[in-house]
Amino acid sequence: MARKPYAYAQLEGVAQEMRRNKEMVFFYEYEKPVATSPSGDVLDLVKEFGEPRTSGRGWAIDESWLVGAAVGVAAAGSPALVRLPSMTTIYAIEYIYNQAGKLRSMTGGQASMPFVLWQGGGGRTKGSAGQHTEVGQEALYANLPGVKVVVPSNAYDAKGLLIAAIRDPDPVIYFDYPEVKSGEQPDVPDDAYEVPIGKAVVRQQGKDLTLVAWAPATVDVKRALPEIAKMGISVEFIDPRSLKPLDVDLLVASVRKTRRLLVVEHGHYTNGYGSHVIAEVVQAVPNVRARKIAFPDVPGPGAAGMMSWLRPDAPKIIDAARQIMRG
Repeated sequence: MARKPYAYAQLEGVAQEMRRNKEMVFFYEYEKPVATSPSGDVLDLVKEFGEPRTSGRGWAIDESWLVGAAVGVAAAGSPALVRLPSMTTIYAIEYIYNQAGKLRSMTGGQASMPFVLWQGGGGRTKGSAGQHTEVGQEALYANLPGVKVVVPSNAYDAKGLLIAAIRDPDPVIYFDYPEVKSGEQPDVPDDAYEVPIGKAVVRQQGKDLTLVAWAPATVDVKRALPEIAKMGISVEFIDPRSLKPLDVDLLVASVRKTRRLLVVEHGHYTNGYGSHVIAEVVQAVPNVRARKIAFPDVPGPGAAGMMSWLRPDAPKIIDAARQIMRG
């Protein structure tokens, strides 16, 4: 176990899986698969595995080619991981909707589809307007049949969920948000390990209010929790980690105890994944006070003041917790 940078933990997991399975491929663009540990160890996947198991030192910038090639490799039975940057969030939807997500069903379970889309996410941060600030597209992918969707929020989960995704026989969409990569991180084992897909985690125990949030909203929730505690509100904070399948049993058990549910997400308000979380819980637990806060249905602005005004940040979370407790 050791403290490792988020990016190093991720590439360490990929390298371990590529060493374990000589047929696995990793295609990427824009972000070269190189990372350095605090001790100075360098992981360079291109140097270690070369072409054609990686994109080498840079293939053409063509997301359709990368995704199509990876889906083809996976359809032939070999694990395939493709990494796309945040400004190309929906290029893969066509391939996953029409092909990758349906192969196992169309073959009666005879064929697997060990395909992972490592999708970079945007951020609700200043200075990057429009297409560079979009968050919440995990809701789009969760709507597709035959796929799984995971969203890690720390280095430990980032490595473990990535390994679990690579080993899964179904296509997995792995959303990677930059805001959770800085700050204090938990220890990360040196050996390969899995964080089970479909299992949420309780980040903080509580009895008054169930608060559900996933990356990158987990950053704002952590900032809000100390102030909420000062108000005398005991919060049970749950990080789903896996959105599809969703750990409904854990959410329901918590809300049966607290009778109150607050969901926080950075995705857009209309049809955001938070609405699905609330729908699942209120069907199982009657007479629950439920509320969600999200980003409004507008493109992200470049001005810092405007972004702060729109972002579901710590002050808004604190106010929402106060209001839901008044009922």
